[in-house]
Amino acid sequence: MTVEEVARKIVELFPRNFEERDPFKVLVTTVLSQRTKDENTERASKRLFEVYGSVEELAKAKPEDLYELIRASGMYKQKAERIVRIAREIVEKYGGKVPSTLDELLKLPGVGRKTANIVLWVSFGKPALAVDTHVHRISNRLGWVKTKRPEETEEELKKLLPPELWGPLNGSMVEFGRRVCKPLRPRCKECPLREACAYPKKGDIGVS
Repeated sequence: MTVEEVARKIVELFPRNFEERDPFKVLVTTVLSQRTKDENTERASKRLFEVYGSVEELAKAKPEDLYELIRASGMYKQKAERIVRIAREIVEKYGGKVPSTLDELLKLPGVGRKTANIVLWVSFGKPALAVDTHVHRISNRLGWVKTKRPEETEEELKKLLPPELWGPLNGSMVEFGRRVCKPLRPRCKECPLREACAYPKKGDIGVS
């Protein structure tokens, strides 16, 4: 199977749908999701948006006002500071509208390529490839790339995959990585992509 065929299989077998499309909520939720589990992100974002329903309201808040609301997400003090700064900048520099280009998104405080690309794909429907730890790790494990940094992985994958797969791949790779291609004890025996993988298998469970 080619890289593109395997990628399509991952998207087909491990679909991930994004219910929220509002650019600001997607941006904030992605910030909250850093280094925490999905369920923690959901709890924190739900509580936050129940109190602050717009970017203008968050721009007027103090970071400490957010602490208890987003505590479940972990690193809540740093995330609160970042979210308020982002909200203020969007209001002051972009008239309350989240920018829809990579360059402008990257100018927002603490927004990296992964976060920016998720917003571009989910909220604006633009071809964008978000490379997080799952995408970076699994792409190397499958033998698609040999890279050391997520930024390098993004560049190489864009050469290998058509733009239509860039957006969906991130969410599907996350699901694949959590359910099957785990970091330390991958479930190789159960993997539907076993024969297309470069990772060495030993018995029922792969060894990192």
